[in-house]
This record gives sequence, structure tokens and C-alpha cells, in this order.
Amino acid sequence: MSLNGRKALSFIHNDFEDLEYWYPVYRLREAGMTVDTAGEVAGETYKGKYGVPAASDMAFADVDPARYDLLLVPGGWAPDKLRRFPEVIEITKKMNADGKIIGQICHAGWVLISADILKGKRVTSTPGIRDDMTNAGATWLDEAVVVDGNLVSSRRPPDLPAYLAAMIETLAAR
Repeated sequence: MSLNGRKALSFIHNDFEDLEYWYPVYRLREAGMTVDTAGEVAGETYKGKYGVPAASDMAFADVDPARYDLLLVPGGWAPDKLRRFPEVIEITKKMNADGKIIGQICHAGWVLISADILKGKRVTSTPGIRDDMTNAGATWLDEAVVVDGNLVSSRRPPDLPAYLAAMIETLAAR
């Protein structure tokens, strides 16, 4: 399935879950998408929980959400840092308001909670933030992947194949 000409944006910060960043990036690139990474500082190298590095292409402040079809929010401990940046919250809100696909896995739900975009949505996440998700107004499901409109959510690394299959299918249908 080709996604040529489509663009994805991934957030990054230290202590991201290595597989939850790299697996989607590689799968989307294999499908033909361009994937850009935004961090606190352009050109900064961030280290994952297990030490795998990833560099940002741009700073959060330089992102134009209109250029992207998809937002990826990897899990790990990075989402707790990411949600503290007003630019991250504004990008997330704008992409949601424009109906762009937002992929979140594991603890990434914290960013969507802070962006206040989960009311009335069906989602999943790591069980550790289930209460946070439901307190934000979402219906939490213990499933490998949940698609609700423009939101594609997943629990943790073993669910990555189902997560990316659903994400690619959702993108291709648009």
C-alpha cells in the first residue's frame, strides 16, 4: 500500500520508548511517507529509554501542522515532558481540529489528555494510564489497537504490528 506524497510528523524528547518511535518511522517510510521529527531544539539528538538515539529535524516552534497528514506521538517517559510545551499542545489540537490522523501508543496518551481532545473518544494505552484516559473523558479499551475517527491508539510495543497496520489502512482510506 503506497502512501507516496504523504507526510508524517513525530514528536521526540529524551526517554522516548525506542521501538515506539523507530518502528512507526521505518514502517511509514517503507510505505512511501516522508517522516519529520520535531523536538525542543532543531538538530538535537535525543536518547530513548534504552539508549537508541534519534535526532530532531526541527524545533516544535518551527512546525507547520498544515504540512502533515499524520502526527505520531511515541510513548515512554517522553510524553510527560512533551505535554509541557505549549507548541506541542497547539500542534496536537490543530491537527485534531483539522481531522488529521493522530497516532498514540503507550504513555503518549498524556499528550492527548493535555491537549484536551479525548472527550467521547474510544482509545487504548498502557494500562498504567487507563485512569488518566478515562478521567479525560475517553472510553478506554484493553485492545491492541483502537481506531476512533482520526485517532489511532495502541497499548505497548508487542502491539506495534497491529498499530501500524491500522494506521496505514486509515491513512490509505483518506
